[in-house]
Amino acid sequence: DSDWGSWENPDGKEDGAQSAPWLQDCVMSLSPCSDLLVIARDHKATFLSAKWRTDESGQEEMTLSVTWSGTLSAEEGECICSVICIPLASQKRSSTGRPDWTCVVVGFSSGYVRFYTESGVLLLAQLLHEGPVLQLKCRTYEIPRHSGVTEQHEELSILYPAALVTIDGFSLFQSLRACRNQVARAAAAGSDVIQPPPLAYKKWGLQDMDTITDHSSIGITTLSVFNQMKNASMLGGFHASVKGSPPAMSQYITVGGGPYTGFYYAIEGSSQPLLSHVALAVASKLTSALFSAASGWLGWKSKNEEESVQKQKPKVEPATALPVRFGLPDSRRHGESICLSPCNTMAGVTDDFGRVTLLDVARGIAIRMWKGYRDAQLGWVQVSEARGERDLATSPSMPRRHAQFLVIYAPRRGILEVWGTQHGPRIGAFTVGKQCRLLYAGHRLMGVNSVTSQGWQIHTQQVCLFDPVNGALRAVTIPFHLALSDKKSERAKDMHLLRRLTTLLRSREVDVLLDIKHPAIKKQALESLLSNKNAPVFCLTNVTRALLASLKEQDAEAVDESLLQFCSSQLKLLQLYTDVQLLHIPDTSPTELLLSIQPSFSAIEEDLARVGPVLQRYTEMNSRPCVSFAQDSSGPLPVRTFLSQLEWVNGELRVIKQPDTDWTQLGSFLFWGCLSGQSPLQRVCETLQESGISPQQLLSLLLSVWLNKEKDVLKYPDAVSHLGTLLSTLSSMKGAVDESWDGQCVSPWWQQVRTACVQSESSAAALLAALVAHRVAKNAITRLGESKFQEDWECVSLELEQWVVCIKQLEDVLALQTLLCLPSPQGSTGGAVTRCSVKTLLESGRGGVADCVSKLIFRQGVSPDLLRDILQRRGENDICVCICVVLELLECVCQRFPNSLSPDVLFAHCSWENVVQWNKDPEVKTINNLKAVLKSVSAMMWQTFIVKRFSATAFLMEKVGKAPKDRLCRRDVGMGDAAVRSFLGSSVQLLQALMEADSAVEQVSAPDMCVEEVWGGAEGPVSIVELALDQRSVHYPLVQHHCVLASLLQAAMTFSLRLKPLSLFDSKGKNAFFRDLSSIQLLPSGDMDHNLVAVRQEVSHSATLSIGGRTNSVKHSSTEDMWPSVCMELSSILQVNTDILRRHLVCELYNQGLDLRAEEVMMEVQDKDVLGSQLLVLTGQRLAFYLLHSQSQTKPNMELLARLPPTLCTWLKAMDPSELRCPSVPLSQSSRLINKVIEMLPENHGQYSLALHLLEAVDSLHEEP
Repeated sequence: DSDWGSWENPDGKEDGAQSAPWLQDCVMSLSPCSDLLVIARDHKATFLSAKWRTDESGQEEMTLSVTWSGTLSAEEGECICSVICIPLASQKRSSTGRPDWTCVVVGFSSGYVRFYTESGVLLLAQLLHEGPVLQLKCRTYEIPRHSGVTEQHEELSILYPAALVTIDGFSLFQSLRACRNQVARAAAAGSDVIQPPPLAYKKWGLQDMDTITDHSSIGITTLSVFNQMKNASMLGGFHASVKGSPPAMSQYITVGGGPYTGFYYAIEGSSQPLLSHVALAVASKLTSALFSAASGWLGWKSKNEEESVQKQKPKVEPATALPVRFGLPDSRRHGESICLSPCNTMAGVTDDFGRVTLLDVARGIAIRMWKGYRDAQLGWVQVSEARGERDLATSPSMPRRHAQFLVIYAPRRGILEVWGTQHGPRIGAFTVGKQCRLLYAGHRLMGVNSVTSQGWQIHTQQVCLFDPVNGALRAVTIPFHLALSDKKSERAKDMHLLRRLTTLLRSREVDVLLDIKHPAIKKQALESLLSNKNAPVFCLTNVTRALLASLKEQDAEAVDESLLQFCSSQLKLLQLYTDVQLLHIPDTSPTELLLSIQPSFSAIEEDLARVGPVLQRYTEMNSRPCVSFAQDSSGPLPVRTFLSQLEWVNGELRVIKQPDTDWTQLGSFLFWGCLSGQSPLQRVCETLQESGISPQQLLSLLLSVWLNKEKDVLKYPDAVSHLGTLLSTLSSMKGAVDESWDGQCVSPWWQQVRTACVQSESSAAALLAALVAHRVAKNAITRLGESKFQEDWECVSLELEQWVVCIKQLEDVLALQTLLCLPSPQGSTGGAVTRCSVKTLLESGRGGVADCVSKLIFRQGVSPDLLRDILQRRGENDICVCICVVLELLECVCQRFPNSLSPDVLFAHCSWENVVQWNKDPEVKTINNLKAVLKSVSAMMWQTFIVKRFSATAFLMEKVGKAPKDRLCRRDVGMGDAAVRSFLGSSVQLLQALMEADSAVEQVSAPDMCVEEVWGGAEGPVSIVELALDQRSVHYPLVQHHCVLASLLQAAMTFSLRLKPLSLFDSKGKNAFFRDLSSIQLLPSGDMDHNLVAVRQEVSHSATLSIGGRTNSVKHSSTEDMWPSVCMELSSILQVNTDILRRHLVCELYNQGLDLRAEEVMMEVQDKDVLGSQLLVLTGQRLAFYLLHSQSQTKPNMELLARLPPTLCTWLKAMDPSELRCPSVPLSQSSRLINKVIEMLPENHGQYSLALHLLEAVDSLHEEP
């Protein structure tokens, strides 16, 4: 070859900096899936697994990183000789060809073969032959290319110096999976791993060869009848007998010396699988002698036996003799390696003479030889032909062609060559390092068969080159067309020209396009040129024009019609792009034209003045700083984008309609110059009309750019008049408005404008477009009416009625969208701004508007009272100035939607939104605004959100018997104890609101669910209010039953009571809980069981004491005033004696020194005698503390104590003032208390005289100075 010298080192010396001698001494193996690399040397090994990582530039790349490293040898003096990585296929149905895991098979110099996982865990070890393992090779399942190919079985072959061991792939696959599962279970249980039985194998003693260095297992072959007769006559002579059917044989090829290459054939069934005696040791666990013999395998070694066991090795079965059938004798040549092709038809052999020989496996002959490749490394690449649409149409059943390429790496010269086989040329040469390693697995996934491989795409790399200098691992990929003849194949030449064209596109030299002959390649080249982002428009135009001219010069029958049409259509598009681009140059002519056109749209100023305030507010809301990203639309439209969005169909230019295509960029290219006043409108419209684009598609592009560039549109004051001019010009084009349209029917042209406006979420741009289009349509209808009717007749048009409704809807949406654009307060939730359109509101049903507004009210934190004031004030003419923008905009929206946002409807939606948000995050949010909802909405809230957490709280408290701690609340209820306390309070409010609404259901009529006239066509999901009105009425006793339980739970959580709430009810009461509130349940009635009443009495007493004790420990509030009355009401419902509770409460209040509050409760006590006796003791405790235990024991006090009657003195000394929570009470309060006691006690009471003595003593103390 002429360029042979370029591969050699010019200095004739090797680069010492790139030398890596350590790699040459290592044993390497790469998994076919390129996800595991094993490097081993002596007795150590390192496993590297593939992982994704992100480089400095932000791009993700696959890297191989060390996942395990360590020592693999188990016996002294043994080293690693061969390694192979076998990926095992997954057995899951969802698998698509990816491996489940990869087994690493290692052969040692001692003869052992050990199997490991990717993490270095030993699965199986077996001694198959005494001697070093020379090579490990695997043959896996290959999908047959056609029916004539014999399906091969999977097999693992192990080469020893004088023997060849083969293990069946199916049994090996099952054994490895079982071993891995057993190891995983043992590791999880922490037990020892039990070694499995040994593998079944076949061992052949290879004869008639002096030395063997490598081998290949070809698989099962069947000779033809002629070859069978030829072999029989050569071996048996003239009178040899021939069997009727050729026997199936396993073929093996070995390389080495004497002969140089040997061919072995083993007839199937001639050798039975071998099992060593270790299998008996595993199977017979009852014989101790066998246990000791197999202890080295099973891991049961004692310290005394270690030394003796190490010296013993398992018995090695003898090999079955297998003579060589024939070979390639060459006494001086010594084979070094053999590499079998993927199709099992050819093999490459290297020798010590620096030759690479290509063998025909079936015929056993050498068919080609390369020289000059000392220490060469070989690999094979099999490529399938890509089938095009034309091939599928002509011959869909024909199998695809496959090509075989031989990859040769010559480390002495540092080059990598790719050769076509069998007699193909060299198709590629690459200069690489001199210390690289060519990694070729020669197999794929193990465990695949013809059934499981259906629909799989087995992802395997065939040949990879590892460079130790930079650590790069490169895969060799070859296109199929390179297998074709480079001199006679026009397709191969065209592909070469296409690659050359791709290279020349950067330099803008594209004359090579005309040299391509194949029409499909020429079209592909032109498409590549037109999609190039660097090619200028004039270059694309010239090349396309030259190509079209060359096609027209050819014979009409020889020209590909599709290519000719493609060139013609693309040339027209390029010319249109050039014409429009030239019109974008600013000109003064549009100004004069616009001045003459603008007066016809002067009436629109009235409409703009009407919507001006809302437009201004909307603009302010949308002009806030926001995050934006640079887009290509900021610059001119690339020509390749223009070409990709337009196409010629039957002589008409159409815009390509795709679901994900954005027409804004194309519309901006065509019309933005006109809208911004920088391009001549009339000339642009004429150019577009001459191009052949339909007016309907031009209208779609114009509306697309107008609606999608709302912020830019609002910046140009004259954009509205420019839009009117464009709409008027487009509507006057031929084919725009039907000539038969008379104004009494709906025009498809104007309906297209209305459809675009009602679907757009750009509310301001949509309203402006509708106002302009309305004026243009009205002018057209007026002219049409003047031509048909008299001037004094007013034309009534259905079209104008449609416009009135559309504009009213758009004005309402603009006001609503302005409200929704309000920013959320700092720290509040709510997410992005909700965008709405007329279409979305119509599809959201009758409650769509209220739903949007309720979400905003929740996000803004508007209180119920403030919302009620807004709703009550909206009907007044003299609206006062609102305190903030939120209230102003909310009031404006409520005026535009008087029915959809009626007080009942809005309060119902706000309450529902409040509960929905609370359910999402009960820790942060609380349920508010429950008293303002409808009865049925409350029932829906209870059934949907409340009852589940309510029942969980009740069951939890029943289980622990007290107020649960924070951890238990979070586990069972889903929120903390503080949130549970607030939740129970809100639940009580909700149930009370239900009872109040049910009581007043006959007095208040149900609200009417109606909407505004222009929104009468709303269809969609049923609103919350409509669902509520369809609900059944609640059962008042059942609601009250739940309210009692909720109050008990709230009291228990508030005052930390010890109670089991459900145990306070009988079986009927328990069964009625947590049922649908509208259902009829059996509730407790009549007198309750005395034991149950006693339990209730005890709980009520504890609650009363806790309420009284809590009163003095917290600040006095309305909530504290509520609890005594709530406790009494619950006691009455629970059939507990409320008078006893009131007496307890009075005593507890006096005990805390709250005499005034105690006097208020005292008025409701009926049994005054008992209460007087109790309070008499409390008064004695106060006086005893004052006289005997306080620091104010003055002389007058002592003298008074001496003057007291002995009975009273003894009684006071028996009092225990420590029971008082507030013993230091003014004497005036004690004097008032003893007077109350004397009033309550009758004169014939046994303690009446004692009370009088106490009164005298207190008065005497009170009179002391």
